[in-house]
Amino acid sequence: MADILFVLTGTDVWTLNDGTKHPTGFWAEEAVVPYQVLTAAGHRVTVATPGGAVPVADRASLTDPEIAAALEAIAEFRQPLVLAEVDPADYDAVFYPGGHGPMEDLAVDADSGRLLTKALASGRPLGVVCHGPAALLAARTEDGGSPFAGYRLTGFTNAEETQAGLADRAPWLLQDRLVALGADFEEGEPWAPHSVVDRNLVTGQNPASSALVATGLLELLKA
Repeated sequence: MADILFVLTGTDVWTLNDGTKHPTGFWAEEAVVPYQVLTAAGHRVTVATPGGAVPVADRASLTDPEIAAALEAIAEFRQPLVLAEVDPADYDAVFYPGGHGPMEDLAVDADSGRLLTKALASGRPLGVVCHGPAALLAARTEDGGSPFAGYRLTGFTNAEETQAGLADRAPWLLQDRLVALGADFEEGEPWAPHSVVDRNLVTGQNPASSALVATGLLELLKA
């Protein structure tokens, strides 16, 4: 049995470029499906958030009653650890789900950035999906660069943000920022399952890619 750390956003808003607070949080499917896949394989999940805030699911992600019911039944999401107090060395793998929340807090969270840098360097499996890769922006090497520069990865694309109707109001677009930090961004078809594995990093493009990322983590845990 492996111990897997889920790092979730601690905010329920995303500040748009006009200052509007857009209600958000984490995307339920992106947390629930990997939780189900990983725990069904016998692994244990622990949750952490900035400040230990109880994470809030984006209400738009709760339209599927099965996902909503499954989320309600997961006690770990209601008992998060304080992210700043977490050592990734205590876990066999780390996973970041998305939702627009990470664009607000994890993208600039130094504690999360340090955790990601250590997790990547450890060689242990690291999974990130959809808008979760926003958290990679806060990770830094000792020389100030990104530890994810040169890695093949994916995340929520500009095309998907445009089709979702929020690209024009977003203060920045995730794909643009990931490319700017030096990552080799691999874009799949909008909304279709798409996952990229590079060394110990497993990334998924969108909510439909959640199961692929979880399966990728399982494969790395077996290696």
